[in-house]
Amino acid sequence: MNLASALRLKKAGLGLTLGSALVLGAVLVLQYGYGYAPCKLCLTERLPFYAALPLGLAALFAPERLARLALGLAALGLLCGAGVGVYHAGAEWGFWPGPSDCGGGTGTNPGQVGDFLNQLQTTKVVDCSVAAMRVLGISLAGWNAVIAFVLASLAGTAALRS
Repeated sequence: MNLASALRLKKAGLGLTLGSALVLGAVLVLQYGYGYAPCKLCLTERLPFYAALPLGLAALFAPERLARLALGLAALGLLCGAGVGVYHAGAEWGFWPGPSDCGGGTGTNPGQVGDFLNQLQTTKVVDCSVAAMRVLGISLAGWNAVIAFVLASLAGTAALRS
């Protein structure tokens, strides 16, 4: 392995780790700091970033073969995440229907009917076909698709280049 190849893999691993951490940090701040409840698709869109964090760290510290494998796996996962983001953004714009089972609050199941009725008063229903926020005209799902594709490109390119 030459030095330029090793540095390229390490930089890609670092970029992937930092990018995934920033995305996850931002969505967790939006959820817990500002009260934006995620829908089912929002939670699904986070999964590739959760997987990319340890894969990016592995690429940062592992030998060349394992680093390439980690980056390749991260690229595949992030491409799937970008696809989910495109689907979600398209459902928000009304290009196609969203999932029929999307929506519902969070929390435990109540034991009594009275508790259930009280819980309905405070339960926030989240619909996958409604954008919670738009930044520069693009919904968070659209930004997820863009960022996931960029990180997948970074990881995939580094994994395939010799």
